[in-house]
Amino acid sequence: MALKQRLYRPDAASPWYGDLPVESLYTAGVAGDRFLRDLRDKGRFMATVCEECEEVYVPGKAFCPVCFSRLEKWVAVGPRGTLDSWTMLFVGLDGKPLKKPELVGLINLDGATTSIVHRLGGIEAEDLVIGLRVTAELKPKSKRKGSVTDILHFKPATRKK
Repeated sequence: MALKQRLYRPDAASPWYGDLPVESLYTAGVAGDRFLRDLRDKGRFMATVCEECEEVYVPGKAFCPVCFSRLEKWVAVGPRGTLDSWTMLFVGLDGKPLKKPELVGLINLDGATTSIVHRLGGIEAEDLVIGLRVTAELKPKSKRKGSVTDILHFKPATRKK
């Protein structure tokens, strides 16, 4: 039996070197599949509504994580929204430095009570402000594959006339 040692200071922890052979496969699930199909086929963002909590989840979910109600009502939200936060990435998903930093934002789509994270484009970091109105720019319909990458980025929205 291994001896347990209690640590009282985080800097007293020591690393464990080696490889951890972990593989995973992410599946979108029924609700995520509907969200991605609508994005691909109709170029729209679909969300589920919890009629108990009044939360509007984008992407849609099968069950409410707050009250555990089954979510069956779908509504269109966005494609405009508000920038709630942003950051600049210097390292890619592969762990390697990016040639050019990327801007990523937390976007609350109009009509939703939750937010999504995605790339920002058409703007420089020094021009970003919390509360900026943005809109989704999608790939042309013929190039969409039913993936979150069908969204090229969110860019500053132009005012409606």
